[in-house]
Amino acid sequence: MMGEREQRRRVNCWWVTGILMLCFEEQILAQIRYSVPEEVQVGSTVGNVARDLGLDVSTLTDRRFRIVSGPNHALFQLNQNNGVLYVGKIMDREELCGRSKVCLTNLKIVVESPLEIHYLGVEITDINDHSPYFPESEQRLEIAENTPPGTRFQIHAARDPDVGTQSVRLYKLSQNDFFDIELRESEEDKIPFLVLKKSLDREQRAEHRLVLTALDGGSPSKSGSLNLTITVLDANDNRPVFSKDIYTVSLDENAPVGTLVIQLNATDLDEGLNSEIEYSFGKTQKKKVHDTFELDSVTGEIRVKGTVDFEEMELYRLDLQASDKGQPPWTCESRVVIKIKDVNDNKPDIEITSLSSVVPEDSKPGAVISLISVTDRDSGINAKVICKILGNVPFDLTPSIEENMYSLVTKGRLDRESVSHYDITITATDCGEPPLSTVKTLSVQVSDVNDNKPIFSQNPTELYLVENNVPGASIFSVSAADNDLNENAAVTYHIVRGAGLQADITSFLNVNSENGDIVALKSFDFETVKTFQFHVVATDSGTPSLSSNVTVNVFILDQNDNPPVILYPLSSNGSAQGVEEIPRNVNAGHLVTKVRAYDPDIGYNGWLLFSLQEHTDHSLFGLDRYTGQIRTLRSFTETDEAEHKLVILVKDNGNVSLSATATVVVKLVEPKEAFAASDVKSAAKKDDEDTNVTFYLMITLGSVSVLFLISIIVLIAMQCSKSTDYTSKYLQEANYDGTLCHSIQYRSGDKRYMLVGPRMSTGSTIVPGSHANTLVLPDRRRTSEEVRPSTQTQPTTAHKRTQTPFNDD
Repeated sequence: MMGEREQRRRVNCWWVTGILMLCFEEQILAQIRYSVPEEVQVGSTVGNVARDLGLDVSTLTDRRFRIVSGPNHALFQLNQNNGVLYVGKIMDREELCGRSKVCLTNLKIVVESPLEIHYLGVEITDINDHSPYFPESEQRLEIAENTPPGTRFQIHAARDPDVGTQSVRLYKLSQNDFFDIELRESEEDKIPFLVLKKSLDREQRAEHRLVLTALDGGSPSKSGSLNLTITVLDANDNRPVFSKDIYTVSLDENAPVGTLVIQLNATDLDEGLNSEIEYSFGKTQKKKVHDTFELDSVTGEIRVKGTVDFEEMELYRLDLQASDKGQPPWTCESRVVIKIKDVNDNKPDIEITSLSSVVPEDSKPGAVISLISVTDRDSGINAKVICKILGNVPFDLTPSIEENMYSLVTKGRLDRESVSHYDITITATDCGEPPLSTVKTLSVQVSDVNDNKPIFSQNPTELYLVENNVPGASIFSVSAADNDLNENAAVTYHIVRGAGLQADITSFLNVNSENGDIVALKSFDFETVKTFQFHVVATDSGTPSLSSNVTVNVFILDQNDNPPVILYPLSSNGSAQGVEEIPRNVNAGHLVTKVRAYDPDIGYNGWLLFSLQEHTDHSLFGLDRYTGQIRTLRSFTETDEAEHKLVILVKDNGNVSLSATATVVVKLVEPKEAFAASDVKSAAKKDDEDTNVTFYLMITLGSVSVLFLISIIVLIAMQCSKSTDYTSKYLQEANYDGTLCHSIQYRSGDKRYMLVGPRMSTGSTIVPGSHANTLVLPDRRRTSEEVRPSTQTQPTTAHKRTQTPFNDD
């Protein structure tokens, strides 16, 4: 392959020899010219420069035979071994020189020792490596069908980057009967023209498709093509034609504005403006038609413009015409007949005659409230009306003998407290197609009657009242609500006055009739009454009035308002003084006497402590702070005085402690005198004690009998009132330490209380209204339990101490 290229390569050498002597160096300038075709492979030989310059090949390396840097010097390389110039990279003549006729690259070659500079030129020759091409792949032409033959139309010229004979030389047009191709040559190009050979007829053929081919002069030649599309333009030689001469259409009356009545259709065989049609009304059309209908001049749509009323006009005749936009325009005429159809276009009308807008809630079913009259301006089936009530309301429509007449009546019981106002929606619908309806709303107010009694939020209720309350001050308040209105909901209060003990207690209570505040007219004493109950009645102001009551269980809470009472020693004049005689020879720990005292209060208020306030010798006697026992601390000696005065202070444990004192005089006697005095004292004391015991037994038996009767009465009253919301609570007994007192514990809701008082033990319950130490309390967490009264009585002869209450929450 390389041999054939070398054979085709022509080497033209021109020698120009000049000898110049510059400075001390000798320079030999020579110019050689080679030619090489473009696109040859890298390494292809261009020429043997060393041989053509007459240089010794063996000295090329030593003399540094080379190409000096310059424009496009990288296109070629020199072999220092044999002096051959060869291609360094693939060359594209069109890229390097464009459309220049000659593409020459100059190189400068240098050898040293002595220095020689040689100039040579390499001409890059063109090969046919490009095909002709058009600027666009397709060209469109529009030619009127009445264009005369011989008319020329310029076509895009083809381009070929090659030069000389390799460029465009010839154009060819595909076979056809109407067009030919002509060329106009210039210095640079050959410009093609399309020539019309014979007249065109759009109706026979509206479009012609041709192919123009451009050929270059290469061998073999290359080509490029252009698709020609010739569109034949129309001439206005056809008249518009309607699809029908007369159009008939029906239209409902009251058709809304914009309703499409009909769309006209006229066609024209021409194209472009010659086929574009404009629609219009005839010149003699009546004004009523223009007021009722409108015509779209482009689409031919006839739409409703005004009111279409069958009663006003049953038939419309519209004269229309269609014109094209050719020059001159062609026109055709047609007629549209519009028949109006009668429809159900009148809604029923509802007329309400109200007898009263307010209905009592105790009205009986069937009570007439209003009269309803329904009319419809239509006739026949369109005038037949069906009337009904919407929604679930306690009202109904009863038809009358006269057609389209109804009575609005109640159909169920009314309850103002549930619904106080009704908006009754009445709908009337005719039987037309489509049916038309009318809706009307009637407001009915339900008036109140006194059918609800006052209700207390909690029944029964508890009141825990501290004793010694201020007389005349409010101690409690009750409130009842009534769901009625106005006077029917105005509530007044009063206390039910009972009989017996309850009547005595309630006589000291008063209630504010307007707000339910309860006032105690006296102070209550826990030691006198511990619990009682009363009833408050709430009555409304309706006619007739309704009422309900609430049971108030009152529990008196103890205060420390009683000082301790000294029972022993007690002198004949009532003072707490006594004399005790003991032998001198008693040992340590001998019981001298025991101070006895009690406190009517309970709990800490009744918990008594004893202490020595005064004494002559603190080493002789000791006092137990809980039991009140006085004992000797040591044996007596001869030096001890014969008489000792002891002052004992007895105080309770209330917040503000109350106290009392007792004086004991201890006399020391010889053993014989002590025994005699002891016998006399014992006899006297026994007589006193027998008398006191008899008296106390009589009082105790009488009190127990009275309290038992009261308890029976209270229990019977509670059973009669059917109050089952009381249950007793039994708690573990507390430990006693000697004080003369009692203790009870009870619970209310989440609270737990402990009451301590004389002659009762922990765990006792108190029946409301009694003094028999029986207590019954409600348990709200166990409403199904029964009332279980229980009584425990502690002997009154012992001095005991109660422990503090505990909280089990």
